[in-house]
Amino acid sequence: MHQNKVSILSTRPIDESLIEEAKRLNIETDVLSFIETEAIHTIEVQQEIENAFLHSAAVVFTSMNAVEAVADELQEQQPDWRIYSIGNTTQKLAKKYFGEGSIAGTANSAAELAELIVEEGYDDEVIFFCGDQRRDELPDILRNNDIEVNEIVVYETVAVPHKLNKQYHGILFFSPSAVDSFFSNNKVKEQTVLFAIGNTTANAIKKFSNNKIIISDKPGKENLAGKMMEYFS
Repeated sequence: MHQNKVSILSTRPIDESLIEEAKRLNIETDVLSFIETEAIHTIEVQQEIENAFLHSAAVVFTSMNAVEAVADELQEQQPDWRIYSIGNTTQKLAKKYFGEGSIAGTANSAAELAELIVEEGYDDEVIFFCGDQRRDELPDILRNNDIEVNEIVVYETVAVPHKLNKQYHGILFFSPSAVDSFFSNNKVKEQTVLFAIGNTTANAIKKFSNNKIIISDKPGKENLAGKMMEYFS
């Protein structure tokens, strides 16, 4: 155990329980968001979502922000969907809004989710609710396997760059866009350990830094925070 306090920055909000758990290990956590997400409320997007509600369909969510944006339009409807989602928070939200029985499959990454849909072989078309900076893996894999992807962009990501005047022992990153926003204004000392939610985020970090990177082996903020606590305790 470190004798001196360990100072951590989380580049997006994490549960207070995780901050308290870290504190018991002599780890102090600052939280500062480097991106914000905003649901898109145009008439066109509302109509696309409402039209999707009317169809029995295979639906994909790879982000909790997409689930929230679609659920905002739900009202009293309960669509007949078979939902494939990234595990953990995104899956929990999908169950909350659309019912546990609607979940057809989950995986740890978008690529694994696409492979699962292909393997199951039930669908020749999926609706993919996503953000304006969505990654290519899932739609590419599905289209390469002759599955049509109807993409509906339901939220956008906005960079919120901050200039730090403090150095940290470790920094938690949860998306490539947050990495870009952070490094647009900041550099890190060589000894700062960088924690990434997955390989894509880790690859984004490598564009800016040669520092030690620790990658979470599962999705979810809890897992990344757990990796950090494990490392510093």
